[in-house]
Amino acid sequence: MKLVVAKEPLGRILKWAQRALWVCAVVLLGYSGFVLVDAWAFQRREGMDLDRLLSDRRAASEGTPVSATNGLIGRMVIPRLGLSAVVVEGIGRTTLRRGVGHIPGTALPGEPGNVGLSGHRDTFFRPLKDLRIKDEIQFSTLKGDFKYEVESLRVVEPRSVGVLASSKENVLTLVTCYPFFYIGAAPRRFVVRARQVSPQALARASVK
Repeated sequence: MKLVVAKEPLGRILKWAQRALWVCAVVLLGYSGFVLVDAWAFQRREGMDLDRLLSDRRAASEGTPVSATNGLIGRMVIPRLGLSAVVVEGIGRTTLRRGVGHIPGTALPGEPGNVGLSGHRDTFFRPLKDLRIKDEIQFSTLKGDFKYEVESLRVVEPRSVGVLASSKENVLTLVTCYPFFYIGAAPRRFVVRARQVSPQALARASVK
């Protein structure tokens, strides 16, 4: 027994399916454009605020609390990769869409312990795939400018929260999803550990 579908109804179904696909494509492109523009605008706005605060020597010398900047922590730069991103407090969806987030409960730059940062593998932390041991990471904050040197690159399971454990040394831990080009929710985590090698001020031109 053959199932026969009239050409006219089939044509209408295909036409509506085509229109639906076009609508989906437009919506997805629109959302992608919004995400990119929103992230760019946020980085520009927060970056200008950070530069203004960093240029205020009086505020820096008095050790202005990080909380006084509405969640703005500083700017992280990896010179060799050309990565520069504003870091803000928290790891919520909107925060990570717009920048790099400081993981609550971990140390802040200038404090002893483990400074934890999180970022998306398909945006700000995508360049980490090309990171190398001994690469330099610069972190400019209101409490000072800090330099770190990468000492390990690891791939771990999501439940391996020990990478964020407190440390007696001043270290920096970067966390993002892995694999970098995985489609969908990536199953593992890429972890960068760097140790602080210098607390002295860096050249301002190198962190803009």
